[in-house]
Amino acid sequence: MSKRSLLTAVMLSLLALPAIAAAETWKNVPLIDHNCVNKVKADPDKHPTSCLLRCAKSGYGVLTSDGTWVKFDAKGNEEALAALKATTKTSGIRVTVEGERSGDMIKVQTVTID
Repeated sequence: MSKRSLLTAVMLSLLALPAIAAAETWKNVPLIDHNCVNKVKADPDKHPTSCLLRCAKSGYGVLTSDGTWVKFDAKGNEEALAALKATTKTSGIRVTVEGERSGDMIKVQTVTID
């Protein structure tokens, strides 16, 4: 490989780095289903666990500190539902989520109830 080809390859890989998403963590954020996000946005800690379970098919997400609801991918929905089924909390479900945000969706790695 010539020096020029090598330099070109290195430069192209450096340009691609910003496109690689880095994992983020959202700590102690309210878990909210899509059906209820507008109803409970003002006081998410009063949202009952039973409602989160009933509305599972609508999908889950979190309410960020700036008031934006960010939805989960399919894996995140599965993990959130499993965590909800295992919890004894009756309302005020807050979670810690690790994953990669892309626009209005998080590609979830883990969801744990706080």
